[in-house]
Amino acid sequence: MGKTTGPHDQNEDIRIYPNPDCRFAYTINNLQPVRCTWISDQPLFFADCEAAEEDDMLLSDDPVFQALEKDIAELASKTTAYEKISRDFLQTEGTTLALFREDAVFVSECITHKGHSLEALIGRLHESRLASQYLSFAALNGITLQESRQVLDATYDRDAKAIYIRPDLDTTLQILLAARELRRMWQHKNGAGLHPLTFHPDHAVVINRAQNADLVISMIRIAWELQLAGHKDVWARIEHSQLNDLGRAFAREACVDFRSLNSGKAAGACFETWFLSERCRKADRHLIQQMLADYQGYVFSDNVESSRAIAANLMAALGKMPFGHNYLAASVTQVMNDPIFTDVRDRSNANFLWFIKFERSFTEAETDLGLAGVASEKLPEPEIQTSATIISFPTRAEPATRKTVRKGVSTASDTLLTT
Repeated sequence: MGKTTGPHDQNEDIRIYPNPDCRFAYTINNLQPVRCTWISDQPLFFADCEAAEEDDMLLSDDPVFQALEKDIAELASKTTAYEKISRDFLQTEGTTLALFREDAVFVSECITHKGHSLEALIGRLHESRLASQYLSFAALNGITLQESRQVLDATYDRDAKAIYIRPDLDTTLQILLAARELRRMWQHKNGAGLHPLTFHPDHAVVINRAQNADLVISMIRIAWELQLAGHKDVWARIEHSQLNDLGRAFAREACVDFRSLNSGKAAGACFETWFLSERCRKADRHLIQQMLADYQGYVFSDNVESSRAIAANLMAALGKMPFGHNYLAASVTQVMNDPIFTDVRDRSNANFLWFIKFERSFTEAETDLGLAGVASEKLPEPEIQTSATIISFPTRAEPATRKTVRKGVSTASDTLLTT
């Protein structure tokens, strides 16, 4: 930078000349990955303080700019408040975020479980008389309880002869799920585990509902027996879950008369309560989805009467218990005919069920017509007769009077033609 005086104007202003030795280059993260980094001898920006101050003064008078500054200030204050709340929230123990962190650790890391967890579960189940009978029956049929992370919660595998339970669930939930799957195993081995799609659609709805209700009744009864044995946590889970209405119906009958457990009265009350709830709608929707898919190849029963008879027998087998009375044997006829148990009250489910039955009848009619056409094609063609017998009718003689009249008429006509 310097001050020079021109030969023509002695009062020339002060000028700024760039330094020819100054060069501008660029870097990437303090590295220069190219061979030449020189850009120019001029800066990429010019810091004109006076112009910036003038622009700020002009913008400060703009109402839009003032409103924008106000919004920015409010956002900054809110951001500061949220950061403070989040810091306090992170430091608080036992909060939702802390639980979320525990779940994240559970998902990302492999949790090792003690080897005696399954034995402890089986030991708790043996304290219930009904569950103990189920376990003994399973042992007689070669069915075992196993831990597996490949199932959602618990499932009974018929082919593998095993009941799989997730080991990472709490003990209370494991007991209830084991009670459900043990009852499913009992249904299968006693002829009550037949799939509903093998029945007529009207009977399939009732069978599907009854099978689901029976599984829930087994869970509630085992929880009640464990409460009587001193383990109240399982029954507390029933009372604070969506099964509380069924638990109250079961407990009401069991408290009035303790003999209702073996007589089946408590289980029957719970069974009726299940059908009076909205659980029928969910069970029907799941069954109708299976009917529409039918990817497993189940075939409906063609004869309605045979389907009804088999459904009645299955219903009687469904109420069988390891000990005590059959809680469904006396009400099989009512369950098969009462609208409370058979009607599809949800309109969408009823429409889909009607469509399934109509499609089934239409397919049967097409099949019958196709079979009739095939049968008609296979019939032998009738032989064409090449000879015939001619039968001659006898000639009947006319009376003499009629011949005379006709002869006279013909003669008169001849006379007229001649003349």
